[in-house]
Amino acid sequence: MTKELLQSGTDNLRQGRNEQTETYIAKPACLGPSTGGDPLPLCQITVKIGNEAIIRRRIKGSKLFPKKKRRMREFGQADKSSQDLSTGLKKDAPVTAGDPNDCDNTDLLWRPYYSYKVKKKKKKMRIDKEMHGGVIDSEVGKKSWGTEEHVSTGNEVQPLAMAEEDEAKIRILQSLRGKICEAKNLAPVSGPNRQRDLCTFCTISLDQEEVFRTKVFDKSVSPFYGEDFYFEIPRPFQCLSFCVYAKSVFQRELPVGKVSIRKEDLCKYTGKEEWFSLQPVDPNSEVQGKVHLEMRLDEVITENGSLCQHLRVRKIECQGLPLISGQNCDPYATVSLVGPARSDQKKTKVKKKTSNPQFEENFFFEVTRSSSYSKKSHFQVEEEDIEKLEIKVEVWNNENLAQDVFLGETRVPVKILQNDHIHKAWYFLQPKGNGNKSKSDDLGSLRLRLTYIEDTVLPSVCYTPLCNLLLKSPDVKPISASAAHILGEICRERYEAVLPMVRLLLYHSRFVPFVTAVAALELDTTQEANTIFRGNSLATRCIDDMMKIVGKNYLAVTLKPVIDEICESNKACEIDPVRLKEGDNVEVNKENLQGYVQKVFSSITLSSANCPPLMCDVFRSLRHLACKRFPADPHVQYSAVSSFVFLRFFAVAVLSPHSFQLRSHHPDPDISRTLTLISKTIQTLGSWGSLSKKLSSFKETYMYDFFKSFQEEKCIEKVKKFLDEISSNVNKEFSSMEDALILKEGEVQKRGQGRKRLGKKNFKKRWLRVTNRELSYHKHKGKEALCIISVKNIQAVEKLDESAFNRKNMFQVVHSEKPLYVQAGNCVEASEWLEVLGQVSRCNEERLESFHSSTFTGGVWQCCKSQNNCAPGCRPCTITMLANLQLDIDCDRETERIFSLLSLNDTKLQNMEDACATLAVYQGPQREQDEYSKFTIQEPKETFQTLKQLRNAMEELQRQHNERGVTAHRYGSLNNPIVGKTS
Repeated sequence: MTKELLQSGTDNLRQGRNEQTETYIAKPACLGPSTGGDPLPLCQITVKIGNEAIIRRRIKGSKLFPKKKRRMREFGQADKSSQDLSTGLKKDAPVTAGDPNDCDNTDLLWRPYYSYKVKKKKKKMRIDKEMHGGVIDSEVGKKSWGTEEHVSTGNEVQPLAMAEEDEAKIRILQSLRGKICEAKNLAPVSGPNRQRDLCTFCTISLDQEEVFRTKVFDKSVSPFYGEDFYFEIPRPFQCLSFCVYAKSVFQRELPVGKVSIRKEDLCKYTGKEEWFSLQPVDPNSEVQGKVHLEMRLDEVITENGSLCQHLRVRKIECQGLPLISGQNCDPYATVSLVGPARSDQKKTKVKKKTSNPQFEENFFFEVTRSSSYSKKSHFQVEEEDIEKLEIKVEVWNNENLAQDVFLGETRVPVKILQNDHIHKAWYFLQPKGNGNKSKSDDLGSLRLRLTYIEDTVLPSVCYTPLCNLLLKSPDVKPISASAAHILGEICRERYEAVLPMVRLLLYHSRFVPFVTAVAALELDTTQEANTIFRGNSLATRCIDDMMKIVGKNYLAVTLKPVIDEICESNKACEIDPVRLKEGDNVEVNKENLQGYVQKVFSSITLSSANCPPLMCDVFRSLRHLACKRFPADPHVQYSAVSSFVFLRFFAVAVLSPHSFQLRSHHPDPDISRTLTLISKTIQTLGSWGSLSKKLSSFKETYMYDFFKSFQEEKCIEKVKKFLDEISSNVNKEFSSMEDALILKEGEVQKRGQGRKRLGKKNFKKRWLRVTNRELSYHKHKGKEALCIISVKNIQAVEKLDESAFNRKNMFQVVHSEKPLYVQAGNCVEASEWLEVLGQVSRCNEERLESFHSSTFTGGVWQCCKSQNNCAPGCRPCTITMLANLQLDIDCDRETERIFSLLSLNDTKLQNMEDACATLAVYQGPQREQDEYSKFTIQEPKETFQTLKQLRNAMEELQRQHNERGVTAHRYGSLNNPIVGKTS
């Protein structure tokens, strides 16, 4: 039988190898007992040519017992899988020399979970153990995925590839909106500051990365910050922190306290305004990042033939580690097996200047040892003690001259590991536990308003039914039966609910017919002309949101220069005798205020040429509807427009310039008071009516006297002319883009174009500015440009690999000359720069299709190793799919938002269906009913039909979410790490 087995393998070898010696070796296949009741192979035969293992054959016990056919079939299948595994590892099989009777590494191919040791050669034991963990497990590990899986077979590869492809199309988009309102009773900080001189500010951080900072509020223990914020969150995070700092006499930033909210708890506070107690700032609690681990528990045969357990921990990599002093850290990790009676620690190598270190190191630990083991130097652990053992991984930043900085830890209990399984997963790094710390002193409190939104956006095809139903709304008669109107009705209490619908209609050019229909519906119930569009109705909310989206650039062109002048000059303008400060002159203040009002009023009334065409179309429609509803009132055509453009647009922007991105921060209290007085005056000047009616609207005597100084006829003529121009039927070109409009500016780190004496590229602080025409950088804000790049010459704007300069948050601007390499202050700023630059250059004719994600250094591209400096890029460029600069709209995301809102208000949808059924069936006289009196239902049958269509579209979209949810949120994957234990 042996001869037949060998003959089948050696015939083929002789065809490719002539005149070579063939050696046939037979040796025991295994030393240990069988597992699971299966017979083990009695003998293994290896054919060697020289020292290279070529053919391996096994003789199983089942061959000697042909009557046991069922068991023989089982072993046939097991043998086939073993051969498949050995085929995959054949190229990596170790070369073995020496005594042919030794149990060499080829035995591992047949019993991959066992390690064989020889008594005579102690060094061989260590090598075998390393081979056991390195060669076999590294190959098996490549096929394993998820949190805890068996070794994958060939049949599983295709479904997993499809799942990963679907997962790539799913986007997890996060955004945060809110307001840092105020703090109270702040505790004193350690240092030379006196309590009455306390100057504080507040920051927002994603984990440890600061993304927003308020202005410094002088000399108050109860500062009113009043800072609105909004930003897209471009990366996963664990914790959102608001930290209050105090400025010392030496401008040092001393922490007062913080509010820390975990990501999973943000939903509890969404849409609410609450007071939060400040907690002490502990450096060991400020962590971020995640770690990739692979663990395996193996059974090992000892010298006396008994079994014990060994643990292999493979530290693969980390991602998203924090910056230390603004630079990438030098991380290393310690891996420990800890328990009640032991702590065995090992350490990785230090990785220089990176926040995403690749370790790829294996560590081995003895978990259990047989009680019969004689050496006293080794520990002895009982089987039940495994329940208490944990794998602890700590990540540190290496400080050569100071104490190492703790970056985070995670703990994994050994009991979750099983033999023959590979546990491979991502873990969030966690802070060290607080232990038994005593309760901290009262540090004060912080009032916050938060709205956190996370959208799981599916591929576009999933949203087609719901999107089409919403876009048909302007054509539905009556408009109250349309899907868009129903959304506004059931979400009447939530002001932000209308915004996604407005953005969707704007993108598809369906906004004007829809808002015309809902405005006509509102006018039908308006009884007096002087109350036209004064309520908080669906029509007014839609137009408010439209003006904020479309009129953003219009406001910047019209008001930003004069607002900047008011804030920077800071002249005294208080005219209330009660509020006057010592030494102020009322007449001088009145002149200052009047000068500011004249500048703002002139800027507005002379800006009709810059008014966006879409706003003009809406105003023209409102003017026509108002004249039709109140034909006897000649002034209603103006009041219908002025109630929006003056009361809801310009006056609000003057009052809160930071909310409209006209200023970066909330103004100081004195400037805020000046803007309030200007806003009240502009609002009154822009409202339509006689001077006597306007004067009667003032309750304050000082405002009554101040407003009389304006000449009635001239102001009325200017307002009338302005309203005529922005609501006329004359088609005109949109000219606001003719002037250079600043889209974004801020301080960045720019890589220098020159070289230092040592030949290294340098980074310097520069003021970067993007307009609709050009990209420029300056030495400081307000200085002349050092370099100007026309936006028409920008060929690509893409992220840069961190390894290029060992810096985070870097991007590149590729143009006709050398690429411009820029580092943003944080991940949010980097995302905003990429978005703005991508939008302004997306239509360029010379835009590239691919780019290099790293730099050309040492005569080679570091990303693809191409030696040609002009070689095409190795990665496809990001596709910008936005409509234009003014409509920054992601339709799939907006439809997903609408779906979420409808799902949250499912009860109201059901109540509306019941109300439609009641109205359709009831034949008696019309009467009020609590069940449906809150809804506007004109045609019950038509509305009921739309509700059914909405319900069907929502059920289909929910089904798509359920089907794709498993792959999108696989626990333990890179996008959804495991939240491990802490100490």
